[in-house]
Amino acid sequence: MKEDSAVKSLAELLLDLRRYLLRMVLLLVSFSLAALAAAPRVLLWLETRFGQRLAFFGVAEPWLALLKTAFFLAVVVLFPYFLWLLYRTAASVFHLKRVHGVFMVLGGMLLFYAGIAFCFFVTLPYGMKFLLSFQKEDIVPTISVGHFVNFVALFLLAFGLIFELPLFMILLAQVGLLNPHRAARYRRHAILIITIVAAVLTPTPDVFNLSLMAVPLYLLFEVGLLGARLVARKRV
Repeated sequence: MKEDSAVKSLAELLLDLRRYLLRMVLLLVSFSLAALAAAPRVLLWLETRFGQRLAFFGVAEPWLALLKTAFFLAVVVLFPYFLWLLYRTAASVFHLKRVHGVFMVLGGMLLFYAGIAFCFFVTLPYGMKFLLSFQKEDIVPTISVGHFVNFVALFLLAFGLIFELPLFMILLAQVGLLNPHRAARYRRHAILIITIVAAVLTPTPDVFNLSLMAVPLYLLFEVGLLGARLVARKRV
């Protein structure tokens, strides 16, 4: 019965989030337009950072690449505010306290930016180096600026969101949707799922780069499991 009630509350949460949807869209558009001024310098910095000379194959491709870069910057800057909106909605549905909001925002920020930093400094450099190692004297890579922005932004955001796993598990335990003791019995399944996710997200097929993603993910799962146990203990 408690789980059924928690599921209904989660549905209410998703419905309540619609109230903020328009505000989030307007903020993203506004910040994206503002970030257009910095987008060329950010794109040039990324090009230099990863040692790539970019090209474009369509008239509008450079402009679209700048728009995507600006949108990525807006998401990164606004992410803490989105976490705060999520807390405000969850607080009314699940009767969360202000301390939960502080934990959600600060913890979510730390994990999100840690995931982006890990991807930027570890995964992407090794991944690009491996993928570009297949070039030869008669096969010279010509990288499209649009594909480059898509590749970098997608991986950075994906890693940032995936690093939210402990926070997600703790919140599910807080509202009664996750039983940490039952979840601990499925470690083998978790390892399999984590390996599959790492294989999909890692840009290279070798074991070394896959482990760079899989090992931190499993550690995050264990951290989330530990936090969920502490929360579940307090709820009893």
